[in-house]
Amino acid sequence: MHIYHLQVWLAVVEEGSFSAAALRLNTSQAAVSRAIASLEDELGVPLLVRGRFGARLTPMGDRIMHHARQILDLRGCIDAEVNLQKGLNGGRLRIASFRSAATHLLPPMIARFSQRFPGVEVTLSELDPSGVEQELRAGRVDIGLVPLPRSEDFATWEIARDEYVVLLPQTGAIPPDQLTWEQLSLYSFILYNYAECTSAVRNYWTEWGQSLKVAYEIKEDSTIVSMVAQGLGAAILPRLAALPIPQDVLVRSLPVPLDRVIGAAVLSEAIHPPTVFAFLDVLRGTGLFATTSVP
Repeated sequence: MHIYHLQVWLAVVEEGSFSAAALRLNTSQAAVSRAIASLEDELGVPLLVRGRFGARLTPMGDRIMHHARQILDLRGCIDAEVNLQKGLNGGRLRIASFRSAATHLLPPMIARFSQRFPGVEVTLSELDPSGVEQELRAGRVDIGLVPLPRSEDFATWEIARDEYVVLLPQTGAIPPDQLTWEQLSLYSFILYNYAECTSAVRNYWTEWGQSLKVAYEIKEDSTIVSMVAQGLGAAILPRLAALPIPQDVLVRSLPVPLDRVIGAAVLSEAIHPPTVFAFLDVLRGTGLFATTSVP
């Protein structure tokens, strides 16, 4: 006897017809008919009377319906106990992330996770990547969003790529969509005073044998964007860090693409609760849930 067949039977009884039960179960009327037929064949007795009035219980169906409800109630209790043990009906999930990923990537992911597991309390901390690493190592957060690569202390998964773009003030002639090194050499740049992004930009310029003229180094990305809008220089930022981009700031691509790889990280040697694996599935968009080890 399949639990599903009992669920279909109960739906038909409560809805009063095969068609209404199919709509409630999000399946076809033919699938409902097959499930009822299989259940009646297994038991060897008719459970429903069909007619123009819909469907109603036979005397035998009426006698055993309460047993079917008890079976389904017990199955619900089993599911609740298992989910409680898995930690998905309660507990916490602690996330840390650098600002632009926390602002633009995580909110829909957290909303999706919370809809699926409403009993789990989710907390989010905004830190720079080194701070995220420190919190992971100290066990104060479960998952961190950081630029990749990281050290071997962490298991990581790429979840997004964030293109570095050139931000230009709207002064003089409008530059082409694809800038050349010669055109870039005309600008002084406002650099992001944040080690990983600054190093990425400086290394990029060096790799292509170019000289980078730096006018300012600023800690806050929003300040950089505002300074570009005031004509104080150009900037190179990951696109997510630059958002929202004012209308009076032009966005152009670098001569050769440069990406910031954004990943999820957990401590490699730690034992992780089921909520971690469930959230990793949401981040990667797999819809799967593994409880034994990090995939």
